[in-house]
Amino acid sequence: MIGYIGAILVGLTLGLMGGGGSIITVPLLVYVVSLNPVTATAYSLFVVGTTSLIGSVKNVQQKQVDFKAAVAFAVPAFIAVFLTRKFLMPALPNVLFSIGGFEVTRHIFIMVFFALVMMLASLSMIKNFNFAKKDDTDRSFNPPMIILQAIVLGVITGIVGAGGGFLIVPALVLLVHLPMKRAVATSLLVVAVNSLIGFLGDLETLQINWKFLLTFNAFAIAGIFVGIYLNKFIDGKKLKKGFGWFVMVIGLYIVTKELSVF
Repeated sequence: MIGYIGAILVGLTLGLMGGGGSIITVPLLVYVVSLNPVTATAYSLFVVGTTSLIGSVKNVQQKQVDFKAAVAFAVPAFIAVFLTRKFLMPALPNVLFSIGGFEVTRHIFIMVFFALVMMLASLSMIKNFNFAKKDDTDRSFNPPMIILQAIVLGVITGIVGAGGGFLIVPALVLLVHLPMKRAVATSLLVVAVNSLIGFLGDLETLQINWKFLLTFNAFAIAGIFVGIYLNKFIDGKKLKKGFGWFVMVIGLYIVTKELSVF
């Protein structure tokens, strides 16, 4: 039951701020619901994908999504996500390597890597980076860099089960030259596609508890609509910095917990 309450909070955060909630899905599934990290990241991809898809519908209706940019960025990214989930994750051994008498297991690697991604995401929320520049005339369209960053993002998304919007937005602004508002809207669609395709890579390798996953997802979606309603009265942008610090604390907690033997 606590896990479902957490799912509502994930959706509530997404509804209030338009993002960020998915980053707490994996810790919730691992430390509260007691799923192993590989399964948790798979379930997170499904939740992130479906909730992002719902958010994308409104953006498409408002014609804020740049489909050309979405395709250019999403194709190499979702191929990387799918291959990571289908081949790389199942190939990871239970014990990756040892440092002295300490064994770095697959569980520890995934959670510590995820914590580092969380802390990077928290910095983008706390600092509220503005990637747009006043003068764009000196920048040229750079397809190789777009493909490279999309592949890197896809691998990260596949490992940690989070959408990576905090990485996609600056890439769309700096490499594809989208205005910030359109970059955010386009990013949400890219996240939805990447996450759901990444989840497809898990269907053959993992036993999915569909009853739990669909129920958890339903609570998260309900939370989104509550958040959208509350957003009329609460400024989500003002909450973003506080949530960034919250994410930073969770990331530090994960690192401390997983490496506590040191």
